[in-house]
Amino acid sequence: MDNRLINIGFGNAVKISRILAVVNPGSSPIRKLKDDARQERKLIDVTEGRRTRGIIILDTGHLVLSSVQPETINQRLAALDDHQKNPDHLLHPMEIDDD
Repeated sequence: MDNRLINIGFGNAVKISRILAVVNPGSSPIRKLKDDARQERKLIDVTEGRRTRGIIILDTGHLVLSSVQPETINQRLAALDDHQKNPDHLLHPMEIDDD
């Protein structure tokens, strides 16, 4: 099981293996999903009072409100995935040939 965490803003993190989707909060179905999660007490707000820019849907049915854009979260996930596939890439960004 993947125990890595992804930063979702203000020092908060979510376990990568629990994420089902990262979505924009603007559509009507997502707002309905957010209202339902609030009623079921499965809404986690980590926006620190700022505007909700991304909603993370977890496999537990919880919704996490974040002030980080979904594109930014997706880039962070992609970077972690890239690092897992090629761990030396970030440790040695340039190879110097001393010949």
